[in-house]
Amino acid sequence: MKPSGSWLLLSAAAVLFSTGGAAIKATALTSWQVASFRSGIAAAVLLLLLPQARRLGHPGVWLAAPAYAATVILFVAANKLTTAANSIFLQSTAPLYLLLAGPWLLKEPVRRSDLALLAVAAAGLSMFFLGTERAAATAPDPARGNIVALVSGLTWALTIAGLRWHARRATQDFSLAMVAAGNLIAFGVTLPLALPAAPESRDVAVLAFLGVFQIGLAYVCLSRGMRHATALETSLLLLLEPVLNPIWAWLIHHEKPGGWALAGGGLILAATTVRGLLRR
Repeated sequence: MKPSGSWLLLSAAAVLFSTGGAAIKATALTSWQVASFRSGIAAAVLLLLLPQARRLGHPGVWLAAPAYAATVILFVAANKLTTAANSIFLQSTAPLYLLLAGPWLLKEPVRRSDLALLAVAAAGLSMFFLGTERAAATAPDPARGNIVALVSGLTWALTIAGLRWHARRATQDFSLAMVAAGNLIAFGVTLPLALPAAPESRDVAVLAFLGVFQIGLAYVCLSRGMRHATALETSLLLLLEPVLNPIWAWLIHHEKPGGWALAGGGLILAATTVRGLLRR
């Protein structure tokens, strides 16, 4: 495959990932119902389309799967409470946690440049908690949603750390199997809280989109695009997700994040981008 083909697949994955916030807000179902049915459908799609996702028998798969399951559940909950921008920007604080815990968890050294970027990202993070955001129809409890989104950043960092730890010890890539396992866990854990459910046709359509396209097809594109792209190209193209996520919410739901949140998100994304460039 030509590099341009890989870039298109990775860009498609990022675009599909970015639709999550707007789609979650498009259904009246509870966060438990969305999280459960979304993950159940996604797991089925991954297991059906990707042979790599079926490697569930390896114990290493289940190392990071619980953290990933927590991440997808918390992401849905955050989007039901706060803006799509806040949800994705605060989840993007995962590199902060990895920088802080990397020397102990992964034996990864911290560079002097990392500390400067850490300070920038921390400044961006603090901006989310300056002032008071008004509640809105699509963001009824911004303060609580911001906290949930912040925790999702921690669980996402644990997911990445688990994948890195396992990748150094395994001869095969089990990341897609971990995603499938994590979605199975999320489905099973939230299902008792999701029932009974009486989704309308609109809700069914949204759930199908989230499971089949926003997670399932997105990971198909990601897995195929990564085969012929560098780690730097992959990480930079996937930054399209947090950029586009609030744009979809604005176009579809007329949701406008606060000025402090946009400024803070910009700093976090800038720090993440610069760190990726410096680590190439």
